[in-house]
Amino acid sequence: MTGLLAGKRIVITGAARGLGQSFARAAGKAGARLVLCDILEQPLRETAATLNEQGIDAQAVAIDLADPASIEHAFSLIGQNGGIDGLVNNAALATGVGGVDMMDYDIDLWDRVMRVNVRGTWLVSRAAVPLLPRGGKIVNVASDTALWGAPNLLAYTASKGAIISMTRSMARELGERGICVNAIAPGLTRVEATEYVPQARHQLYETGRALSGAQQPEDVDGSVLYLLSPLADFVTGQLLPVNGGFVFN
Repeated sequence: MTGLLAGKRIVITGAARGLGQSFARAAGKAGARLVLCDILEQPLRETAATLNEQGIDAQAVAIDLADPASIEHAFSLIGQNGGIDGLVNNAALATGVGGVDMMDYDIDLWDRVMRVNVRGTWLVSRAAVPLLPRGGKIVNVASDTALWGAPNLLAYTASKGAIISMTRSMARELGERGICVNAIAPGLTRVEATEYVPQARHQLYETGRALSGAQQPEDVDGSVLYLLSPLADFVTGQLLPVNGGFVFN
């Protein structure tokens, strides 16, 4: 993958840890210049510093997807250094949002999940579009929970279903600008954000995949690099499940 994104400037949200951090490392190794965004400011700065030590050009910009003003401010800072070539909408509220029956789900938590995961993705995309050229790429990170209907995870599953639908609508609208918009749907991945997930759910995935076993962040990197790259210049509005065959699309 070396050189696949050479010279490209890529923004990745939720980049302080987990999948976002893995995407950043892979994109940097592929030659991209990175803008890393996250609400977790200290881990974000540490991730950027580590990548810089590895010879990867990485800038850290704090962002809060629940706050429209924070998003506007972040992209005003990003724009000061020129345009961008790609955006990975990875940030989402995932920890502590499941394990409750739909009949007992807290309304305020539901609203918070939708505010961050759905509205936040829209607002980040809206802020990024003026910085993207023809041939620019947006990759939205959904989840295969929206494909198989994961129980006791209603708000998160609904938010990721919305991401899939938004991807298709955005692809139609932004096609006039020559911008490609696609989504990936990872399966349950072994990262910090999924440490709270019951082992029974991990076991369900790990034994139910066509490619059995635990999914690691690195298993998802290739799909993101592909969709950001010139190899996907005529691909838009598509959903790519990356889950080892737990769900077929």
